[in-house]
Amino acid sequence: MTKFLVGKVSDISDGNMTHLTAGGQEILVANVKGNYYAIGNICNHAGAELHEGELNDKEITCPWHGAKWDITTGNLVWFPQKLKSAGSYPIIIENEMIYVDVH
Repeated sequence: MTKFLVGKVSDISDGNMTHLTAGGQEILVANVKGNYYAIGNICNHAGAELHEGELNDKEITCPWHGAKWDITTGNLVWFPQKLKSAGSYPIIIENEMIYVDVH
């Protein structure tokens, strides 16, 4: 396990997100109703950065072509083409700090 600091719990309020590069991976971290989730930040359709999209409940919409991803799993929710999963990463909360586990 290699964990990377994302920030304080108070830094990401409900319905908001942030992104970081950790272990050579581009990662999106979002707060959905007090739960924190991490998925790959790059849309595998055309390379858009998902953190620039819109988060609506647990769905993130790609800012370029509208693909919708489930922030809790990294799985594709909607797009005309079949795309690979964005992948997901475990989140660790310790002493009010958020970490992402990049394996």
